[in-house]
Amino acid sequence: MSEIDLDGYKPSADEEFMNDRQRAYFRKKLEDWKQDILDGAKATIGNLQEDSTSLPDIVDRASAESDKALELRTRDRQRKLISKIDAAIRRIENGTYGYCEMTGDPISLRRLEARPTATLSLEAQEAHERNERTVRDD
Repeated sequence: MSEIDLDGYKPSADEEFMNDRQRAYFRKKLEDWKQDILDGAKATIGNLQEDSTSLPDIVDRASAESDKALELRTRDRQRKLISKIDAAIRRIENGTYGYCEMTGDPISLRRLEARPTATLSLEAQEAHERNERTVRDD
């Protein structure tokens, strides 16, 4: 795919859905998001390598260990998010990005802007969540 100018570009409903420019836009958005997460992970590694055992006060040490545990949980969630980002990029490559996995209908551009890893249209997502609640309530 040739270089597409995305300066100031925002996808709009009055253009063909998932045209080359929209796909390039969402790919860049996803790749930038992934890079931000990876950059944050590098900072986390630095923070985790700091030795909290040298802290003289046991309360300070416990607080530092608690902070590290929270940071690890956050990074684990972000690791899972990276796999969703990678899956979205694969969908861009294979032409299925932006289409609901349940209905095959286009996912709204507003939803994709807010949640670029979305695989379900808003309606399908709501139905899925209602179904989960029903199953959980049994």
